Amino acid sequence: MKVLAFETSCDETGIALVYGEKIPGGFVFKTLKSALLSQAALHAPYGGVYPNLAKREHEKNLPMLYKEFESEPADAIAVTQGPGLEPALWQGIQFAKKIAREGTLPLLAINHMEAHLVSSLAQPKIQHSNVLKNIRMFELRDTQLPVLALLISGGHTEFVLMREWFTYEVIGRTLDDAVGECFDKVARMLDLPYPGGPEISRIALEARKKKLEAECRLPRPMIHSNNLNVSFSGLKTAALYALRDKQLTEDERAAFAAEFEDAVADVFVSKTQKALKETGAKTFVIGGGVAANHYIRKRLERLVLNDFPNIEFRLPDPSITGDNAIMIAQCALAHLTAGHWNLETESAGQEIKAVGNLSIAG
Repeated sequence: MKVLAFETSCDETGIALVYGEKIPGGFVFKTLKSALLSQAALHAPYGGVYPNLAKREHEKNLPMLYKEFESEPADAIAVTQGPGLEPALWQGIQFAKKIAREGTLPLLAINHMEAHLVSSLAQPKIQHSNVLKNIRMFELRDTQLPVLALLISGGHTEFVLMREWFTYEVIGRTLDDAVGECFDKVARMLDLPYPGGPEISRIALEARKKKLEAECRLPRPMIHSNNLNVSFSGLKTAALYALRDKQLTEDERAAFAAEFEDAVADVFVSKTQKALKETGAKTFVIGGGVAANHYIRKRLERLVLNDFPNIEFRLPDPSITGDNAIMIAQCALAHLTAGHWNLETESAGQEIKAVGNLSIAG
């Protein structure tokens, strides 16, 4: 089965054609073609994504990218319904509706965060003909339930429990800022370019290599609370006060970035440890754009290896960690090939509307 997918939840315009099938113990996905355009450079002067600019760019980019796909046959169209920026989501939905109507194809609405979760569980299948940096085959198989997922991105931070396939419970979430948003705002305080997360990680790595230490210690908000919620507004405010009226050297700036990254990682390690103990999860996975953060990945991997050796830890492949249409297609194909969705009954997609705060829990 082939799905042509569209992703426009934020500032990436993505289209992908993916083949999927059911195999013993799970699913296999093969990316036949994909395209992705980032708007990061356009939004950089604003220090974040400007919704109407994102919408305008999606309107321009979608027809241009689609030229590469218009002659490719597909069994269904999939599109991100939410969560995300509603003007951006709306643009993708309208374009997907048009393509579905022209091809008389079913149109499937996909939850962006579920797509992050599903695609992060899928592992690359390396064939001799593949180049490692251009992996196109993924297998999602032998997944032991329950699955605990930590979904971390520019707009979302939440712990999600999946006891049965495609049934989700949000057991912890941010009470204010998403962690990716906090990274971007602190990066702006440090005069680092947008997007700020990768820049903070880059200079933090240099600080650790040089064994530099920050002059101040930042708070670890809610690290000892009796629930799985997190909060990052206080960390952001503490960074603001610590940096106010200061002219930092390059080494001081790098040391501060490392302290900030440590604070975030400490919170996630503590909360993940608590979540794994309480849920009895047999598989742990992280997903979302911030899951590309090498330091956070390593800290969480160390936690599982040392404290929970019987739990499988799945890390998303870097090639599909950020927003992309491949994960949207994979999510649709998992539902379809598992028999959870049927194309005949899931074809009322012409009524899809953008939902900016769409929950993975339904």
